[in-house]
Amino acid sequence: MGEWSFLSEMLDKVESHSTIFGKVWMSVLFVFRIFILAAGVDRIWGDEQANMDCNTKSPGCKNACYDASFPISHTRFWVLQILTVSTPTFIYLGHVLLVIRRENKLRRHLEQKRDLIKTLKSPKYSDEHGKVKLKGFLLLSYLMQLLFKILLEVAFVVGQYFIYGSILMPEKITFRGGSCITDTNCFISRPTEKNVFIVFMLAMAVFSVMLNITEMFHLMILKLRHRKRRGAGSFLSERKLYNRHQLLHQPSH
Repeated sequence: MGEWSFLSEMLDKVESHSTIFGKVWMSVLFVFRIFILAAGVDRIWGDEQANMDCNTKSPGCKNACYDASFPISHTRFWVLQILTVSTPTFIYLGHVLLVIRRENKLRRHLEQKRDLIKTLKSPKYSDEHGKVKLKGFLLLSYLMQLLFKILLEVAFVVGQYFIYGSILMPEKITFRGGSCITDTNCFISRPTEKNVFIVFMLAMAVFSVMLNITEMFHLMILKLRHRKRRGAGSFLSERKLYNRHQLLHQPSH
């Protein structure tokens, strides 16, 4: 699990700047994907090529069969998927840290020059404790990283099908070519157990996509409601000012 420690630390920092849906996504990534992958999947897969059993001993035939059937190991494919899908989150974290650093610098500047406080901009994205508010460019950055995570997750799910030719692991592979001069049958070790993990990892990827889509709609709906309330509040304020103006200029009898 040591090789995942850096990723875990980085994603843990992002969690404090995410919504409730983002925190659930982190939990799914940590517990049901990274932990399962690090703790159990590699033991089940092991050395796939060595565990394959072919009905020929022709030199190089097993290598050619494995290379044609599995251009990349499932475990390495999932590691690449997790790292790639997490990349937009790291970029968002970098944006958040940049915003916090910039506004902390502005906050210190305001404290040093209190007499100019009216002429300087005040921090609007973060507070003194480093807690950020999702609005403006920061909200746009958060929505963009959600969109890219959805696109990357879907691309890996579709890519898994095209790379391996099917979603599930077959019990037997028939191959001919290269060192295999005739039709050769190669048998996969523990295909049912591997299929359980393939379906599980696929289900977690689909669930992550659904979480990200739900979070995007949630944030957009909140933003629209906020604009509507602000617009209604502005209208009521203008209405009150108009009524007050009418009362002040109403002729007395």
